[in-house]
Amino acid sequence: MLTSGNNSSHPMYFTLLGIPGLENSQFWVAFPFCAMYVVALVGNTTLLHVIRTDPTLHEPMYLFLAMLATTDLVLSTSTQPKMLAIFWFHDREIEYHACLIQLFFIHAFSSVESGLLMAMALDRYVAICFPLHHSSILTPAVVGKLGAGVMMRGLLWVSPFCFMVSRMPFCPIRIIPQSYCEHMAVLKLVCADTRVNRAYGLFVAFSVVGFDIIIISVSYGMILRTVLQLPSSEARLKAFGTCASHICVILAFYIPALFTFLTHRFGHHVPRVVHIMFAILYLLVPPMLNPIIYGVRTKQIRDRVIQGCCGKKC
Repeated sequence: MLTSGNNSSHPMYFTLLGIPGLENSQFWVAFPFCAMYVVALVGNTTLLHVIRTDPTLHEPMYLFLAMLATTDLVLSTSTQPKMLAIFWFHDREIEYHACLIQLFFIHAFSSVESGLLMAMALDRYVAICFPLHHSSILTPAVVGKLGAGVMMRGLLWVSPFCFMVSRMPFCPIRIIPQSYCEHMAVLKLVCADTRVNRAYGLFVAFSVVGFDIIIISVSYGMILRTVLQLPSSEARLKAFGTCASHICVILAFYIPALFTFLTHRFGHHVPRVVHIMFAILYLLVPPMLNPIIYGVRTKQIRDRVIQGCCGKKC
C-alpha cells in the first residue's frame, strides 16, 4: 500500500468518509449540494459571459467580478464532483497525488478569493472617495496587475503546504473523516512532528486573511466617513447601495471560512458533523451566492441577463 521515495513514504490513496454520522442520509443530503453546485456553475458562467460580451462592463468593478466568478468556479469544481461521487456512488478513495492537488486548489484559490474581495473593496473606496480620478487610478493595467498579484500570492503561499506534506511519512491509517482533502485533515495522518507545518499554516492564514480584512475594514471605514459627509440623503443611499452587495459577499465568504479554520485548530468540542457541514458550505455557498447577489443588486448585469433571456424586445 505504501510507495517509498527518497525521504518519505506515502499511501497510494486516501479514503474520504464524507460526513461521518450522516452515513445513512448522505445520498439525500447530496441533492441540495448538487443543486447549489449547478446554480454556482450556471450563475458564474452567465456572469462571465455577460461581462465578456458587453464592452460597457469592461470596468474595474466588473473585471474584478469576472475574476471572482472564475475563482468560484475553480473552488466549487475542485471539491463538489468528488463529494457527490462519495455520497451517491460510495466512491470514497482518492489517489494520493489527486488529494494533494485538491488540497492545493482549495487553499490557493481560497487565498485568491480573499485577495479579490480586498481588491474590490479598494475599487469601491476609490470609486466613492475619488470619483473623478477612478478611471485614471484603476486603469485596466492596474486591475490586471492587482489580479496577477493576488493570484501569485495564493500560489506562492500555498505551494509549501503540498511540498512539506509530500516529504513526510504517513501512518498506516489513511482515512480522512471529511468530504475532501484539507491541509489540517491530511496533516493528522502524518507520523512525524508537524509543528512546522502547523505553524506555517497559521502564518499563511493570519498573514493572508488578516491583511485582507484590515484593508477591507480600512477601506469601508473611509467609505463610511465620505458617505456620511454627502449633503444629499439620496446620494448617501445610492452610495450605500453600491457597497451593500459587496458587503454581503464578504460576510458569506469570511464567516464560514473563519469558523472552519478556528474549529479545525481550537474547536475540539464542536460536533464533527457541524464542522464538516460548515467546511462543505464554505466552499459551496459563496460560489452560489456571489452571482445571485451581484445579478440582483447590480442593475447593469441584471438588465443584460434579462435581455439575454427575453430577447431585445424585453
